[in-house]
Amino acid sequence: MKKVLVSASLIVLGWFTQTNAQTKLHLGLTSAYNGTFVLDKGLSEDPRYSAKPTYNFAPIGFTAGVDFGRGFGLQLESIFSKQGQVFEIIDVAKQVIGQRNVDLSYIHLPLLLRSFGTGTARTRFNFMFGPQLSLLTNGKEIYDQYRAGTLQLPPGADAPTDPNTGEPVKVNSDGTYEYPATKQTIFSTEAKNAIERFKKTDVQIAFGIGADIDLGNNLYLSTQVRANYGFVDMRNEDLVNELKDKTAKQAINDLFGRRANLLVGVQLGLHWMFGGNRSSAGGNNGVPSR
Repeated sequence: MKKVLVSASLIVLGWFTQTNAQTKLHLGLTSAYNGTFVLDKGLSEDPRYSAKPTYNFAPIGFTAGVDFGRGFGLQLESIFSKQGQVFEIIDVAKQVIGQRNVDLSYIHLPLLLRSFGTGTARTRFNFMFGPQLSLLTNGKEIYDQYRAGTLQLPPGADAPTDPNTGEPVKVNSDGTYEYPATKQTIFSTEAKNAIERFKKTDVQIAFGIGADIDLGNNLYLSTQVRANYGFVDMRNEDLVNELKDKTAKQAINDLFGRRANLLVGVQLGLHWMFGGNRSSAGGNNGVPSR
């Protein structure tokens, strides 16, 4: 029994010694260009709106990670990111008469399990996956109808409020109504009425796939296709419940539908690997293998 325990201890000790020798710390800076989406079933089924492709920068991010060797590690990031989407306002003649703009700014904090190619090649694949906490720093949703028009009220939606009279607009028998030019803030992080504020946090899942390219003994470039999806409706939960129960008293009443953030983009980063990159460990006097 003692021999078994001694042998097992030696194996474990050897594994830890090898792992510690392979462990490498790295710090980095990133930037990304993303397609951002607000997934909302209510808006997608509403004839008054048409989603427009929306692109935003995540201008800067910081990374800190540890590679344990054997092809895996952990990486913590802090990313400033613009998100949201533009929805064009469409009249019954299918003409664009305005925009509904969801404009959100987040600090994303993903903790990612990092998998990467082993060996000493200069270029290695990488894959990351993990949870992400997203903190809203600023947000506005603005309805900007820049000219009057005739719109189609979808079945199940309440008539909007006339911004000039404060009363519900008259809806014709065919479901159409006239609405004047107006610009209104529907939701905002600074709204006095709590029901018109965005939630301050979102819980998301993040993942990415790409390649790491060694540029020198310690410096490497990361390239990734990144994506994250949010599980929390960004609007105040009381308003969501009112929309669901059809008791909402907002100026612009929507069809009920849960909302979610979705981001898909390309991320580039520069990272410093303490102790040298994988390729520099392969010999060649510190020159990356090709």
